Amino acid sequence: MPVHQHIRVTADAVVLRFNAKEGIMVLLSKRSIPPHIFKWGLPGGFVRNDEPIETTVHREILEETGLRVNYLEQFQTFGEPQRDPRGRILCVAHLGLMKPNATRLTPGAGNKEARWFPVRELPQTAFDHAEVIATALDHMRLRLRNEPLAFELLDPKFPVSELEKLYEWLYDRPVDRRNFQKRIHNLGLLTLQQEKLKHPLQGRPAQLFSFNRDKFTELKDKGTFIEIFS
Repeated sequence: MPVHQHIRVTADAVVLRFNAKEGIMVLLSKRSIPPHIFKWGLPGGFVRNDEPIETTVHREILEETGLRVNYLEQFQTFGEPQRDPRGRILCVAHLGLMKPNATRLTPGAGNKEARWFPVRELPQTAFDHAEVIATALDHMRLRLRNEPLAFELLDPKFPVSELEKLYEWLYDRPVDRRNFQKRIHNLGLLTLQQEKLKHPLQGRPAQLFSFNRDKFTELKDKGTFIEIFS
């Protein structure tokens, strides 16, 4: 029996950034065209016939927000038949991670405004984008247990307290500081830096570290099971 399909594909991105004061933030843009006009949605759009999906999502993020995302991975396809009033449209969703200073936005391409929102205080969103965001966070929680994605959200040099706060925000529970620091130092994933960070409200400067990606790669190549967080 012949199959008659009328399916289109979009590439959309859940782009996250983090700082200890605001927590985990997601990038949204306000739609200025139907459907869901004036609602907030994820950066993304239709895949062109002549471009790879990854090219689409990078292009759409840049056009809608003015940002370039360094880390981007595809995590799930959303295909509920009624998810889009324009017809049968599949959403190939991506997770994007950015450093804390990624704040300057330049909206365009059919969007009136782009803004960072706390993931716990989302506005009314277009399509099924609230579900896409929730799924991206679940994906992130699973990956962070034994993959170094957290470091994509931190500055190149950071105090360990920032790393702890990131895990606390994402998992919504306190981190056992002693066990966490012992585990991550025993793995050799942090490199001590000469600089210290002086907090305006704390008298004692915090020691800075950087992520030792070579050590992580070495452990994985040896087949070592790496549990960063449990």
